[in-house]
Amino acid sequence: MSSDKFAGMMKMVVPTIVEQYMKERSVSWEVAIERLYRSTLYNKLEDPDTSLLNLSPLLLCDLLIEELETGKITWPEEQSVWTAE
Repeated sequence: MSSDKFAGMMKMVVPTIVEQYMKERSVSWEVAIERLYRSTLYNKLEDPDTSLLNLSPLLLCDLLIEELETGKITWPEEQSVWTAE
Protein backbone atom coordinates (compact mmCIF):
# COMPACT_ATOMS: atom_id res chain seq x y z
CA MET A 1 0.00 0.00 0.00
CA SER A 2 1.33 3.43 -0.86
CA SER A 3 2.17 5.80 1.96
CA ASP A 4 -0.53 8.26 0.77
CA LYS A 5 -3.18 5.56 0.80
CA PHE A 6 -2.03 4.34 4.21
CA ALA A 7 -2.13 7.87 5.64
CA GLY A 8 -5.62 8.38 4.20
CA MET A 9 -6.86 5.17 5.76
CA MET A 10 -5.39 6.15 9.13
CA LYS A 11 -7.25 9.48 8.91
CA MET A 12 -10.51 7.59 8.40
CA VAL A 13 -10.02 4.79 10.93
CA VAL A 14 -8.59 6.66 13.93
CA PRO A 15 -11.58 9.00 14.45
CA THR A 16 -13.96 6.05 14.23
CA ILE A 17 -12.02 4.14 16.88
CA VAL A 18 -11.97 7.21 19.11
CA GLU A 19 -15.69 7.87 18.67
CA GLN A 20 -16.56 4.26 19.48
CA TYR A 21 -14.29 4.30 22.53
CA MET A 22 -15.96 7.52 23.71
CA LYS A 23 -19.39 5.89 23.44
CA GLU A 24 -18.38 2.67 25.17
CA ARG A 25 -16.43 4.27 28.00
CA SER A 26 -18.26 7.63 28.35
CA VAL A 27 -15.07 9.67 28.10
CA SER A 28 -14.19 12.88 26.29
CA TRP A 29 -12.51 13.08 22.88
CA GLU A 30 -9.29 14.22 24.56
CA VAL A 31 -9.20 11.25 26.94
CA ALA A 32 -10.06 8.76 24.20
CA ILE A 33 -7.47 10.06 21.72
CA GLU A 34 -4.77 10.18 24.41
CA ARG A 35 -5.45 6.58 25.43
CA LEU A 36 -5.35 5.45 21.81
CA TYR A 37 -2.14 7.34 20.98
CA ARG A 38 -0.37 5.91 24.03
CA SER A 39 -1.41 2.34 23.30
CA THR A 40 0.55 -0.52 21.83
CA LEU A 41 -2.39 -0.98 19.47
CA TYR A 42 -1.79 2.46 17.95
CA ASN A 43 1.92 1.74 17.66
CA LYS A 44 1.09 -1.43 15.74
CA LEU A 45 -1.62 0.37 13.74
CA GLU A 46 0.96 2.88 12.50
CA ASP A 47 3.05 0.05 11.06
CA PRO A 48 1.78 -0.78 7.55
CA ASP A 49 3.34 -4.25 7.80
CA THR A 50 0.85 -5.32 10.49
CA SER A 51 -2.16 -4.95 8.15
CA LEU A 52 -4.29 -3.86 11.12
CA LEU A 53 -6.11 -1.38 8.92
CA ASN A 54 -7.80 -4.41 7.36
CA LEU A 55 -9.71 -4.91 10.63
CA SER A 56 -12.90 -2.98 11.33
CA PRO A 57 -12.69 0.12 13.52
CA LEU A 58 -15.17 -1.51 15.91
CA LEU A 59 -12.91 -4.53 16.34
CA LEU A 60 -9.92 -2.23 16.75
CA CYS A 61 -11.81 -0.40 19.50
CA ASP A 62 -12.47 -3.73 21.22
CA LEU A 63 -8.76 -4.53 21.00
CA LEU A 64 -7.93 -1.13 22.51
CA ILE A 65 -10.31 -1.75 25.40
CA GLU A 66 -8.80 -5.20 25.94
CA GLU A 67 -5.29 -3.73 25.99
CA LEU A 68 -6.22 -0.96 28.42
CA GLU A 69 -8.03 -3.38 30.75
CA THR A 70 -5.67 -6.35 30.65
CA GLY A 71 -2.36 -5.11 29.25
CA LYS A 72 -2.65 -7.68 26.45
CA ILE A 73 -4.05 -7.76 22.94
CA THR A 74 -5.51 -10.93 21.46
CA TRP A 75 -5.17 -10.63 17.72
CA PRO A 76 -8.24 -12.25 16.18
CA GLU A 77 -6.70 -13.90 13.13
CA GLU A 78 -3.62 -15.42 14.68
CA GLN A 79 -5.15 -15.86 18.14
CA SER A 80 -1.80 -14.86 19.59
CA VAL A 81 -1.39 -12.60 22.56
CA TRP A 82 1.08 -9.73 22.66
CA THR A 83 1.84 -7.96 25.90
CA ALA A 84 1.19 -4.23 25.70
CA GLU A 85 4.32 -2.19 26.16
